Amino acid sequence: MPGSLTAPSRHGKADPWVRLFLVALATPLVTIAPIARSNPPTKVAGWSLLTFTEPHMGTEFTIRVWAEAGREADLPPVVKQAFERVRDLEVALSDYRPDSEINALAKAPAGEPVAVSDDLYAVFETAGRLTTATDGAFDITAGPLIRLWRMSRKNNALPTPEQLAPAKARTGFSNLVLDPDEHTITKRIEGMLFDVGGIAKGYAADAALRILKKGGFPQSLVAASGDIVVGEPPPGEAGWRIGIETLELGHDLKDLQTVTLVNQAISTSGDTRRYFEYEGVRYSHIVSTKTGLGLTERIGASVIASDATTSDSHATAVALLGPKEGLQFIRNHRGIECQIVVLRDGHEAFLRSDGFPLPPGSQAQKESAVAPP
Repeated sequence: MPGSLTAPSRHGKADPWVRLFLVALATPLVTIAPIARSNPPTKVAGWSLLTFTEPHMGTEFTIRVWAEAGREADLPPVVKQAFERVRDLEVALSDYRPDSEINALAKAPAGEPVAVSDDLYAVFETAGRLTTATDGAFDITAGPLIRLWRMSRKNNALPTPEQLAPAKARTGFSNLVLDPDEHTITKRIEGMLFDVGGIAKGYAADAALRILKKGGFPQSLVAASGDIVVGEPPPGEAGWRIGIETLELGHDLKDLQTVTLVNQAISTSGDTRRYFEYEGVRYSHIVSTKTGLGLTERIGASVIASDATTSDSHATAVALLGPKEGLQFIRNHRGIECQIVVLRDGHEAFLRSDGFPLPPGSQAQKESAVAPP
């Protein structure tokens, strides 16, 4: 039986509905223990598979590396650098940390250009392009709406129109001015808040993988919640096998729909345990910029791209756009593939872009890709 590495949903806990599993061929079962720094290595004909985990960004970051025999001792310092890079990005990008760079930007006076780090600028620049492409569905300036929604969930009550109106007024990427020459960001209005939860973990995973490759370990994988980015294939394999499990398929590894990736990333976004029900309606933790409320449609999106920054942000965007519009959005972008799962009346419907890779003869390949009504 191939081994597996479970990757919980992007917001921390394992999603009971849509999960990503990493399947490492010809290895025993590997589980991610909380705060475990490393697991015993797995040996395969002159190679060792080593696994390291650390808590960052509100979840577990896992690094798996195939090291040639004799190079195992060289790996821990490189892994340490990778985790330190993730930690530094958390300090810059976390809206939960009062001392973060992103919160310093939020507190800066409107109209005053703020010089920011290369990382913060890159995340905002990338996010801004996606905001434009999705007509505002994906928007990292939705912090006021997300903060309001967090309080509503805590109080088990929907936000009122009187609460939503000022939150929406302080939301909108058009209220920012980015200067690529000076690397500054200027807020046009006061009271803006930022939330990069739909892109930051992917960006951090990419950064960690680059360090592993630069350190001489290209056959590596970095998993950050629902985002997985991989480098060169494991020894003797065509690539890293990723499985996408849904409730319909169950939890048996042999039933997993799998894709094989090399120097690519896959992310999943969708309905998780973070929800609450109000007057018989289930509201997701994913907040719509149009309504200011959590999504009510049970939707999950798995996106494959060349990097995790792209797969992470685009998976979030697809969930926000909805199945039909989200699928068309992906079809309009070359080099990105997507599978969408919608749960309606207890049944799952699948939509896939034409290039979404599926193994020949798999159950998933046999399913219809017709859009649900």
